[in-house]
Amino acid sequence: MKVSEKGQLVMFKTLLATALVASASFSAMALVASASFSAMALELKGHLTQGGLVTGKLENAKSVSLNGENLKLSAQGDFVFGFGRDADTTHTLKWVDNRGKLHSHPIAITKRDYKIDKITGVAKKYVSPPKKVSARISREAVAVRKAREVNSDLLYFLDPVLKPAEGRISGVYGSQRYFNGEPRRPHFGLDIANKTGSPVYAPISGTVVFAEPDLYYSGGTLILDHGHGITSTYIHLSKLDVKVGDKIEQGNKVAEIGATGRVTGPHLDWRFNWKGERLDPALLMQDTLANKK
Repeated sequence: MKVSEKGQLVMFKTLLATALVASASFSAMALVASASFSAMALELKGHLTQGGLVTGKLENAKSVSLNGENLKLSAQGDFVFGFGRDADTTHTLKWVDNRGKLHSHPIAITKRDYKIDKITGVAKKYVSPPKKVSARISREAVAVRKAREVNSDLLYFLDPVLKPAEGRISGVYGSQRYFNGEPRRPHFGLDIANKTGSPVYAPISGTVVFAEPDLYYSGGTLILDHGHGITSTYIHLSKLDVKVGDKIEQGNKVAEIGATGRVTGPHLDWRFNWKGERLDPALLMQDTLANKK
């Protein structure tokens, strides 16, 4: 059975014992499986693939970790983790229950193939920035990385994710870009092309942890915290409507699309992170636009 490059969309519950599968259905887009038991210890939902985000729930757990890294656990037993673009395909989830017993559960994810984009005629300044701005680039990179280190108690990552703006999808996650024949870093966002000034809405609720109008690479840049290390980023903005510390509800207008920073045309570059892991927004995005307000 072939699974699309979006990988497995998993929704299952397990007791780490005999698993009785209640139902399973398949489509060209994803594999969906569900299982039910008389008692449930672990529940996982999400995409088991490179770039995927997975939410989990554990009953009566004291701690939980992925590949040895401790995960934040809510009072209700909720947690989240994700896989980067080139993540290994095998992982291990462990947790300690309220009796002090250690459990271990293997997780296998699918490997993806990524699109190669070749762009010619790009001005040299966009391919190799001048040395005089290297200090600025390093300083801004540190600030962005620090903003993404937030690990709050918010649980908005459990909510459905809506598309943040109208427009044509002009760039996809994971693609390897070549500017004038020179390979660049992979693209880690979803590009939505539209004219400058087009509104950007919050796809899920959160708190503003970074808001800068003019970074060298990304221009107008906004980062929202959604809890437990999950952040979303919006770059190349022409206008920011919010500031650091603002509490944002899903559907609030937060910015406007632009062509700031190192770009060749107006668009929104939309990204998701779990801590330092870059996730694929397309795997999370629902069809409905976040323009309720």
